Amino acid sequence: MKKLLVVSLIIFLILFTAVIKNSTKKIDDKIFIVNENLRILGQEFEDVKLEFEYLSSSEKLVSFHDLYFENELKQKNIQEINIIKKKKNKLNFGQLKLIDD
Repeated sequence: MKKLLVVSLIIFLILFTAVIKNSTKKIDDKIFIVNENLRILGQEFEDVKLEFEYLSSSEKLVSFHDLYFENELKQKNIQEINIIKKKKNKLNFGQLKLIDD
């Protein structure tokens, strides 16, 4: 009777260990996938951040203006900018509203 109890306990422990090991492997796989996605998104973020900082500096914008657009771009007064809204296939024009800080 003791041998049967010991053997069944050993089999139970082996099965229990297999189940735990399998679930741990699944969790490790999910963690790996999330870490890879984070790494890729981190690289994309750094690229976009560099691009934004490089392209949005005033010196770069002025140099790109001079290089590519020359006389094509004209300065507009912000009060002349209108908002166009489309409702039921009809265009409505409205004034741009600015919020004072």
